[in-house]
Amino acid sequence: MAELKQRLRADLNDAMRARDQVRLRTLRMALTSITNEEVAGTSARDLTDDEVIKVLTREARKRREAAEAFSAAGRSDQAAAERAEGEVLAGYLPAQLSDDELTALVEGAITETGASSMAGMGPVMKLVTPRVAGRADGGRVAAEVRRRLSS
Repeated sequence: MAELKQRLRADLNDAMRARDQVRLRTLRMALTSITNEEVAGTSARDLTDDEVIKVLTREARKRREAAEAFSAAGRSDQAAAERAEGEVLAGYLPAQLSDDELTALVEGAITETGASSMAGMGPVMKLVTPRVAGRADGGRVAAEVRRRLSS
């Protein structure tokens, strides 16, 4: 079993003992998503830590998008709850890349692929995406690639 999944289960037990409802709700949701991912497909399997991080990243993105939607709809209480869940999930994800680190990765990929226009965006994204895995949002990466290729 993945170390991260074991840590999530241990933290779930701690949250139950501490009666921390936000953490409890968030960890249950995360573990359910992980279990769903494990049983999806033709046969059940255990996820690796990298795959667990992908699931947690997807869940964190859902929380961020939901918080934005609730804020836009004027439901600040629900938006705050979504943000709180996102913060709990962020504690299990790798540190996000700074703008300078992301720029350096994108420039390296552009140099490697020899891309000089927007037509080269696909190969650059294909090269950069695995390198940033979980450390930068895909939209942020795409925006940086666009910015570099259009200038």
